[in-house]
Amino acid sequence: MALATLARMSISTIAFIGGGNMAGALIGGLRKSGRPASSIRVVEPFESQRARLAQDFGVQAQAAADASLAAAGLVVWAVKPQLFAEAAAPCRAHVGGALQLSVMAGIPSAAIVRASGSARVVRAMPNTPALIGRGIAGLFASDAVTAAERAEVEALLAPTGQTLWVRREADLDAVTALSGSGPAYVFYVLEAMMDAAVQLGLSAEEGRRLALATFDGATALAAASPLPPAELRAQVTSKGGTTHAAITSLDASGVKAAFVAALQAAAARAEAMGREFGG
Repeated sequence: MALATLARMSISTIAFIGGGNMAGALIGGLRKSGRPASSIRVVEPFESQRARLAQDFGVQAQAAADASLAAAGLVVWAVKPQLFAEAAAPCRAHVGGALQLSVMAGIPSAAIVRASGSARVVRAMPNTPALIGRGIAGLFASDAVTAAERAEVEALLAPTGQTLWVRREADLDAVTALSGSGPAYVFYVLEAMMDAAVQLGLSAEEGRRLALATFDGATALAAASPLPPAELRAQVTSKGGTTHAAITSLDASGVKAAFVAALQAAAARAEAMGREFGG
């Protein structure tokens, strides 16, 4: 993290409720940027996870919430949505004075306000490439969050990749469907391409290298080009050629419509999880 960005992280103590992969990505970024392990508290009920955090980042995690959480200026909610109510109950007495940052899918700000006692809530929807600093997180802040606190959140998330603020909280359901769940769609297509490579006579390793390089190069080209993906696709789809044959087959199978329907299903599930687990 750049020194200017690190300087914005003025919060002396950060508490994580949950110590899984996403919490680990954030903690790793904080440690690499120079934040001392002693300024990070983690509540994680599973002993194996606590041991991993200690080994990887020098952070001592505790099994249950206690009054030490009151020292935190920022509380990061990083538990599975279905565990939120159970995890929040013992924390409420200690975290009401802190800025709240949620990386949980679906759980609305109102539920976090009720559970924490703090009206200062930022919701973030990151994705798993955050683990290697190549993620993107959609962000929404409640009205009580100040511009300085938004900057604190951006500084915390900076080592994990890009951030994008959305105007409406409901937009986070679409963010969840598109980028939050999106890596799984990419892996799904990669899996199919690698399977096809083997069926066409290539080795598994050859198929893997070709598929991964193709995705990496194509997304880099799309990011660098002013042209929309449809035009980039048209440039390599000569009528009667091999790419045309492949795209014609995909269209005949309704692949694009199926992808749109898949994202709609993911967004609907994110909204439903908010009702189901948000209390």
